[in-house]
Amino acid sequence: MTNYKLNPMYARQKSFYGKAVVNVHPNGEKVLISYSTAVARIVNGQPVVKGTYSQTTLRHIKEFLQQHGFKATNKAQIEADYMTA
Repeated sequence: MTNYKLNPMYARQKSFYGKAVVNVHPNGEKVLISYSTAVARIVNGQPVVKGTYSQTTLRHIKEFLQQHGFKATNKAQIEADYMTA
């Protein structure tokens, strides 16, 4: 497994200060870790979000989704489109 820091491309922040990391598994699955909690993943090309948590973690999730070509406009849209029960 490899990992990399998520850096802002779409958000206004200059950095997430290492608080958002993406783990890339050998099978291609990508897992977003925000503040040491797995909050979102992309499995077989489909995003799954566990929860939006804080405003900062929501920013991490939005950035992660947008960088992988998914719509991420606001909390309600993300919860409706990508959250699991």
